[in-house]
Amino acid sequence: MWLGWFLHTILWEFSKIADARGEFKRAETWRLQVSALKAALEREAWDGGWYRRAFFDDGSPLGSVANMECRIDAIAQSWGVISGAAEPGRATRAMAAVNQQLVHRQDGLVLLLTPPFDHASPDPGYIKGYIPGIRENGGQYTHAAVWTLISFAALGEGDKAGELLRMLNPIHHSLSRAGVQRYKVEPYVMAGDVYAEPPHAGRGGWTWYTGSSGWFYRAGMEWILGFRVRGTILSVDPCIPRSWPSYSIQFRYHSATYNIQVENPNGVCRGVARVECDGKSVPGPANIQLSDDGIAHRILVVLG
Repeated sequence: MWLGWFLHTILWEFSKIADARGEFKRAETWRLQVSALKAALEREAWDGGWYRRAFFDDGSPLGSVANMECRIDAIAQSWGVISGAAEPGRATRAMAAVNQQLVHRQDGLVLLLTPPFDHASPDPGYIKGYIPGIRENGGQYTHAAVWTLISFAALGEGDKAGELLRMLNPIHHSLSRAGVQRYKVEPYVMAGDVYAEPPHAGRGGWTWYTGSSGWFYRAGMEWILGFRVRGTILSVDPCIPRSWPSYSIQFRYHSATYNIQVENPNGVCRGVARVECDGKSVPGPANIQLSDDGIAHRILVVLG
């Protein structure tokens, strides 16, 4: 199911490229496929409280409340949100289920699925080759855990997004001697997975994993701090914890410097109320044309 949401995203973005190249018939074909795909996903994937993970060859579902193992999977929910294609009410309910069933705050883990595969049939394939709670089989698969963080930010839930950012930051595994002994791997790089079942809950695995680290960087910069550069356009549209009063970013663009100050006087998670660039008002969310002009620019973003 998550690949369905992913394909929806890819086709939609490529239709824009086709339009820009004058390939209008191809763009329209892709848009029709996007519409059909969205309808099929909503019709077949919704399980009543979240989206299913997949279907076996005989049509039986996986990632359903009816399953004894793998009742809920994180990526089917997160990519429904990230794609922007999931029905908004369902997307909110699905992520609430993720928060309840897959975010294990006592262990500082964000799981891929639960319960892990062990004895149930039919056999899901290679994933069951890992013992329960390890890697994809019900552990924290960090690449997917970051997508969960991004999904909460996309829904405007800055408190949850900030909480997960802290949970996934490996340095926090070394805040105590007990934490170091439990985690057992380097706390200054991302771990591809963290074990979730006793007696090894909280133990890291496969460090120096660039896929999850790249997404983690993007989650912090683009989805929480809201800092995005696309071509020569800078935008700032944060989703932060309510408790953050302010933050600043210094960004160098060729010979120019952009000093960005974000203020949160009303304690909100999201919502740009006012933007100024060098003292002049700018339409939000701070779509600013970057210039290689050697000047130090000052940008003020006020949330409210």
